[in-house]
Amino acid sequence: MKSESTSSGWRSSIGGALKGWRSLLLWLAVALLLRWLVIEPRWIPSGSMLPTLELQDRILVEKLRPKLEQPLANGTIVVFRAPPVLVEAGYDPKAALIKRVVGQPGDRVEVRDGQLWRNGQAVQESWLAEAINYSFGPVTVPEGSLLVLGDNRNASLDSHLWGPLPRQEVIGTAVFRYWPLNRLGPIRFSDPNGLDRDKQLG
Repeated sequence: MKSESTSSGWRSSIGGALKGWRSLLLWLAVALLLRWLVIEPRWIPSGSMLPTLELQDRILVEKLRPKLEQPLANGTIVVFRAPPVLVEAGYDPKAALIKRVVGQPGDRVEVRDGQLWRNGQAVQESWLAEAINYSFGPVTVPEGSLLVLGDNRNASLDSHLWGPLPRQEVIGTAVFRYWPLNRLGPIRFSDPNGLDRDKQLG
């Protein structure tokens, strides 16, 4: 026959284990909620954002601004689902792409003479490693859309090939690189008009 102290000990152990599992499940639920709503880790699968982001870089993507329909300024780096035109052409609908916003609704954008032009003004882009070797536009960005280009302009599958990006396809904005450690830190951009230099995204 078991003593009362032994039974009490078992009950205490089981109760402690249940509390531990409840705490674990709670933290797991919070982590999943944060990943779904707030921030999500991603990795860079191609060289389309060189030299800003390198192949296999690990980054954090902030997801609140798109959900709250906050402005995504020119210069912001966005992660987005493959737009319908790419999916219709056979692109993996589960894939995500990453590019830089270069045009807002109503902006008139073109590429000529190796440079990006917006609303008749040349855009100074300190993140580019070389001149652009194609011509594009001019096009006017429609309402509810953004124009996005990769920083590695001459090797990027972006809006100059498939057109404006529907705003609802945006998943979030790239805000922090956590790998490799020697380039750990916030992802920054310079305002194309020379204002707020090295402004942190987010």
